[in-house]
Amino acid sequence: MDALPQFFIPFSGLGDGVHEFDFQVDTTFFAAFEASPIKTGEIKNHLIFDKRSDMMVLTFENKGTVLTTCDRCLEEFSLPIDDAQSLIFKFSDEVSNDPDVVNLEKGTKTLNVAEYIYEFIILAIPMIKTHDSADEDCDEEMLNYLDPIEDEETKDEPESQIWGALKKFNNN
Repeated sequence: MDALPQFFIPFSGLGDGVHEFDFQVDTTFFAAFEASPIKTGEIKNHLIFDKRSDMMVLTFENKGTVLTTCDRCLEEFSLPIDDAQSLIFKFSDEVSNDPDVVNLEKGTKTLNVAEYIYEFIILAIPMIKTHDSADEDCDEEMLNYLDPIEDEETKDEPESQIWGALKKFNNN
């Protein structure tokens, strides 16, 4: 995390009001996080930093792509990311039970937003990643392995007959 000093915001010197920051997220960024499921990506983060007297509201807007593997055909592809999430930061020594509120110790003067950017990028990735998400087609050769054509030789095998019966049962 210390390898990402450009993600520190010295908010103690900022006046109340809305401030905006832009960050570029790339392969170096993801390498700073141990065991990251993302190794390659190009994402632009636009941070809207609303500083108030009693709290700070940060809105993280992430747009770009990450390289991932299709869960259907196992081919790598660029998955588009377009997401916005907000967090509230308050100064308190108490622990908050609200997942959208982060407590900062009183006297904190800087905030490293790299971890929050990383988490929101990870959360923007769907559970099932397919080429459909990128408006692309899966690898046809691999899809043929998933949907084998039944030939005449295997048609009369007992296993094939069982599957045929189960399909008929399922269709009724």
